[in-house]
Amino acid sequence: MATACLVAHLISRAVIHGVWQGDAIAVLRESLAVFAVPVALWWMRGFGLYKPRRDREIRQEFTEICKAVVTTCVSIITLLWIIGEHPTGAWTGMERVEVLGLHLDGARFEVAVLFVVMSVMLSVERATFRMVLRSLRTRGWNLRHVAIIGTGRLGRVVCRTLERNTWTGLQVRYFVSHHDQRRAEQCLGRPVKGGLQELDRILEGEKPDAVYIALPNSRASQIQMIVEKLERFAVDVKIVPDVQPQHSPQRMLVHELEGMPILSVRESPSAHGPGGAIKRVTDICGAFAALIVFAPVMILAAIAISLSGPGPVMFKQRRVSLGGAQFDIYKFRTMHHVEDEAGSARWTERNDPRVTAIGRLLRSTSIDELPQLFNVLGGSMSLVGPRPERPELILRFREDWRGYMLRQHVKAGMTGWAQVNGLRGDTSLRKRLQLDLFYIRNWSLGFDLKILVLTLIRGFVHRNAH
Repeated sequence: MATACLVAHLISRAVIHGVWQGDAIAVLRESLAVFAVPVALWWMRGFGLYKPRRDREIRQEFTEICKAVVTTCVSIITLLWIIGEHPTGAWTGMERVEVLGLHLDGARFEVAVLFVVMSVMLSVERATFRMVLRSLRTRGWNLRHVAIIGTGRLGRVVCRTLERNTWTGLQVRYFVSHHDQRRAEQCLGRPVKGGLQELDRILEGEKPDAVYIALPNSRASQIQMIVEKLERFAVDVKIVPDVQPQHSPQRMLVHELEGMPILSVRESPSAHGPGGAIKRVTDICGAFAALIVFAPVMILAAIAISLSGPGPVMFKQRRVSLGGAQFDIYKFRTMHHVEDEAGSARWTERNDPRVTAIGRLLRSTSIDELPQLFNVLGGSMSLVGPRPERPELILRFREDWRGYMLRQHVKAGMTGWAQVNGLRGDTSLRKRLQLDLFYIRNWSLGFDLKILVLTLIRGFVHRNAH
């Protein structure tokens, strides 16, 4: 941080005077480092940037850095306003500077430069440090061992999540059953050392670096007892709450009724109330307009499919939408047999031999999905929303991906935020889920219109559509 202050000071002097003169010690004494460094250290500590957080992603750290730097600069400006001049009496000849038509005194201009320099330098330093640590951890160094208390669905989700994110350096060593006695010798290939009654013995025999408490709701009353037991051991303790899919919160809102606090964990503005009504009207008007515009294309597609070989023009397939409700989605047939499309519980692969020649064209241009406009008119789908999945795939994904069931908090859509960002077909499920959840948590009519416009601008053709 002292280096950032020095660089900011040099840039400020260069802008104001055009040259820099003086020795480095004098410059450092004149710069904001006199009191900016302790202020920055205070706020960096306040935002938790000096705590070892292996499970914090790099973008979260960048966000915290920006917050700390902004707070530091605001604190410095406040101090400058209070004292009225630089505390050392320096900055002689740096009273005023014109930048982009704005007249600033030297001190405040240097603070503005400091904001940019410190943000960039700290971010680069943290990113470099992270890359070095990641390289070391992939080679088996700088690892920390984890014990998971809970062998149910939630415990397995925690284990698989840590396995996927190898950059954390967290390795699951063993499980502890959430029952009083263990009921299985292994869980996901790792030993189950015992049950809750044996927790003290297990930790004394093989103490991990961290313990993740992942109890199902049926055993939630045991959490306090477990935490009290863990106080006897020098281990980090993490609690992963078991929030059932139908009650999973997007934004925890706190309301009050006659002094009684109420936590709202399921409020979807796109499904109910005025927001839901506006979205439904938009869907109906948009679907009617799209059917009129694409009617010639749909007729030509139907003729081409009927001429390509035996079988129906369209087929139905079970999908899941709002609240877990199942419906029949309509699509143009793109495979040789309807049974292939209706019965396959997996995504289509590139150059899939089951796909017909006309089917490849329809898939690559997304024309095969135009019959879903009838689903939109019927109310089972929306123009914009997460893409609907097969019930069989949802049963599989919800065991491995925490938060996946939040996609059912809104109505499934023909296009979505993930699709306009290129995540279609057999692409990263993690990134698709992240973008779907971003859409759900930030829904607005304007966001829907933006996605529709991007769908039209970027076209229906994409390399991942196959």
